[in-house]
Amino acid sequence: MQYSRLIAWAGASVLALQVFAEPVLAATMEGKKQVSTFQAEDIFALEWATDPQISPDGRYVVYVRHGFDIMKDNTKRSLWMLDTKSGSHTPLFDDQYSYGNPTWSPDGSRLAFSSNRGGKNQIHVYHVATKTHSAITEVQESPRQFAWSKNAKHLAFMMNVAAPKTDFAKSVKKPEKPKDANWAKPPVVVERTYYQRDGAGVLKDAYSQLFVVPSDGGHARQLTEGAHSHNGPLAWVDNDQALVFSANRNDNWEHQVNEADLWQVAVSDGELTQITSQLGREYAPVISPNGKQLAYLQRGNEPVPYYNAKLTVMDWQNKTSRQLLSDFDRSVESPLWINNSALAVQYADRGRFKLAKVTLKGQLTDWVNDVGGVSISRPYLSGSYSLAAESGAVAYTEGSSYRPADVTLYHQGKKRKLTALNEDVLGHRELGKVHEFTYTSSYDDTEIHGWYITPPNYDPNKKYPLVLEIHGGPHLAYGPTFAAEQQRYAAEGYIVFYNNYRGSTSYGAEHALKLDGFYSSERDHADHMAGIDVLIDKGLVDASNLFIAGGSAGGIATTYAVGLTDRFNAAAATNPVINWVSKTLTADSYLGQIHNQFPAKPWEDYEHYWKRSPLSLVGNVKTPVMLFSGENDRRVPMSEIEQFYQALQLRQVDTAMVRVPDASHAVTARPSNMIAKIEHTLAWFKRYLKE
Repeated sequence: MQYSRLIAWAGASVLALQVFAEPVLAATMEGKKQVSTFQAEDIFALEWATDPQISPDGRYVVYVRHGFDIMKDNTKRSLWMLDTKSGSHTPLFDDQYSYGNPTWSPDGSRLAFSSNRGGKNQIHVYHVATKTHSAITEVQESPRQFAWSKNAKHLAFMMNVAAPKTDFAKSVKKPEKPKDANWAKPPVVVERTYYQRDGAGVLKDAYSQLFVVPSDGGHARQLTEGAHSHNGPLAWVDNDQALVFSANRNDNWEHQVNEADLWQVAVSDGELTQITSQLGREYAPVISPNGKQLAYLQRGNEPVPYYNAKLTVMDWQNKTSRQLLSDFDRSVESPLWINNSALAVQYADRGRFKLAKVTLKGQLTDWVNDVGGVSISRPYLSGSYSLAAESGAVAYTEGSSYRPADVTLYHQGKKRKLTALNEDVLGHRELGKVHEFTYTSSYDDTEIHGWYITPPNYDPNKKYPLVLEIHGGPHLAYGPTFAAEQQRYAAEGYIVFYNNYRGSTSYGAEHALKLDGFYSSERDHADHMAGIDVLIDKGLVDASNLFIAGGSAGGIATTYAVGLTDRFNAAAATNPVINWVSKTLTADSYLGQIHNQFPAKPWEDYEHYWKRSPLSLVGNVKTPVMLFSGENDRRVPMSEIEQFYQALQLRQVDTAMVRVPDASHAVTARPSNMIAKIEHTLAWFKRYLKE
């Protein structure tokens, strides 16, 4: 059975909450029972589904059930099983441990999954008939990207393996430490080009390698080696004699950020064979049921920040490839074979994730357009699906404007929702209503697609304060899905406006590349301001009470905006880049960002970097600004907001800096941090709200 995953977002830490907005109660209609609006503490009660994996016969769906642990302030991950025939919904594993990566065996009799039950993450196998399970690995690092062999005798997986020490590190003399001496921690030697990652810090000198282990337990045997980049997902081929994976095995691979090829490794002796050599990246291989065709995705290698991923099919015998949907101006993801003549794919289109069928003749037929709901804090496109090899049924994460992700079954043109994870909370809350609209940017004739949320108990005869909330990326997209942040702002009486400005994905390559060389700039600023003016002209918004907020790329747009206009009462920027020179030379993303988003190195074209930096406009800023960031952020280091904070303090502009201890760039991953971001923003805006 083939399987697919597309899940977003990462981890952070705790900040003691200093400010909570007062609860607001709203009556639905005169004479009827009052229903409370969405409150900060409700966030701890939210649940959502990810990674729904359907058994080959379509009978069972196992998914990862997520929920926030209010005592530990983290995300709990358990495994639950759905019986699509009886409708039963039961836990497989729901305890103090963490679970993930459910993967069915080809005959559906067993389920592989990962768990830290023994202290370290290992691969476990659950036997459906006997309802028993056991760990089948004893490895030192976390295994990932599981793939069952067709005969179910083996599981392949990826795992990091430490690299040997360099001659420099080995030659350093170290005197013997006396017994019981209290010395400082030893220095960390860094020699790699790619040496850090947000959320992980300075990385161990290790490389991702491919392993195989007997499915009933035993020794995990390493198949690849060397200082190269090897990546899953993995595809078994040639009657389980070999595996196909994606890799860049060039010596200079760390600098070749847009390059990767498909490789084959023999299971018996580790012999490697290069399968593709196209310019760009080839990845996500999946073999057809009859083993005669290999589908994969391919992206170009031009130094630009966005590519449409293309679906390609290779004749496995003669290794000739042809592209399907070559003129399709969307990025295709997560291909899975339906049968020998068609594949299922996932793609983003105008703020929605869709599932579709693609025939080998290149005919595309949409199935559903509501994949999503995995992003809880903000309404990013996110979600995943799986396909039953025998029945053709599909299980996927369904999201809506008013609920996070549930598990839904799609089969023969019909949908059936299998879970309702949030009715106990959101079923008793009145949420803001989500409205969709389009308008034209004041910069040019670009169409901008957006949404606005009206507060609970909205009165069309009133004008409301507005919060513009800008997404990150910028090559990401928002959609009409549930978002805790936007709903909290609406609950406090704001109209919340968000859009997919130029640079956003899901509208084709041209729209995504309209910010190439101009992120951030007057161009995307005009996209936002034009939308605000439309809502003012509609008579919805009080023009004297405008507020702006955003995170990451949205934080950059926020801090850039206050250097261009004084129309906002206050701004709240989360982890924004302030100085592109310092950012690219200190952040974990420097390799790809400098190569794909800038015309030259910082010292070769300083003026370009400076012009795109909000710091270049700081002399114009009069708007009060709150800056919110994780102290362990390596994507946008803390020094970025410190530069803006100190500059505004020097100019005596009202400024607050909120520092989140131990948090990375995914600063809202822990529930208390998510609440802290929302409630600090609301408190900051309340200070400057005009009566």
